Amino acid sequence: MGCTAFVLGGGGVLGAVEVGMLRALARAGIAPDLIVATSIGAINGAMVAADPTPTVTDQLVRLWAAPEMGEVYGESIPRQLRRFATRTHLHSPLPLRRLLEKALPGKFGELRVPLHLGAVSIERAAESWFSTGPLLPAVMAAAAVPGLLPPVDLDGEHYVDGGIVNSLPIAQAVELGAQDIYALHVGRLDKRLSPPQRPWEVAQTAMEIGRRARLARDLASVPEGVSVHVLPVGEGNDRDDNPWAYRDAAGLRRRVSAAYAASRDYLAELRNPPR
Repeated sequence: MGCTAFVLGGGGVLGAVEVGMLRALARAGIAPDLIVATSIGAINGAMVAADPTPTVTDQLVRLWAAPEMGEVYGESIPRQLRRFATRTHLHSPLPLRRLLEKALPGKFGELRVPLHLGAVSIERAAESWFSTGPLLPAVMAAAAVPGLLPPVDLDGEHYVDGGIVNSLPIAQAVELGAQDIYALHVGRLDKRLSPPQRPWEVAQTAMEIGRRARLARDLASVPEGVSVHVLPVGEGNDRDDNPWAYRDAAGLRRRVSAAYAASRDYLAELRNPPR
């Protein structure tokens, strides 16, 4: 039997949709032999690697709904702007670090499923992968969204969110030997893009174009014998496209439920295709 990999991408608080996808996979009896993750997916991926049983999705819902998670992204805007005026980021990393210290083991070697986390080295302008050593610093580095959280200093080198160069690292899973890949993402990959109308939409649209182009290239390069299943996120909400959507923790259960229902139906059809 081939190696089954879960690939988890990024998207701030919208990463909660991955919990719904993980729940659908667990209830379908699909478990990972390998987990490859970046950005907010690094948090979800590390949790699953530590406990690859169906109960992990309940733990993830509690983690996402925890007051500490609200502290990560839920500070008042004036306070964020005061920090941004003198530093390079809007949010303090301390609440997230405290939350993950309680939830995760100390080292990669203590995980029950092999985990590979993607980050980007600023000094080398290069994608970097972590799979051994201390776990928490690697998760923090992989999830350090530029402008939102500060870069993570590891041995004198500074790392940020791997999603800025590879938001859904399918190719890395293929390189590691995966033959059956389930890709968990948070974006509306099938939503038609429009020219930006507002200043903040310019960067948002540019990043989305780059993300989709990289994903299309990686999917086109998947070798014969490897299957990739891009799970659906389900029915969205206009608030999810807002530039501040990553702060909207209130929509947690809606996102989880929508992604679960859509992915459940997708997996059922995958196993029993219509005739």
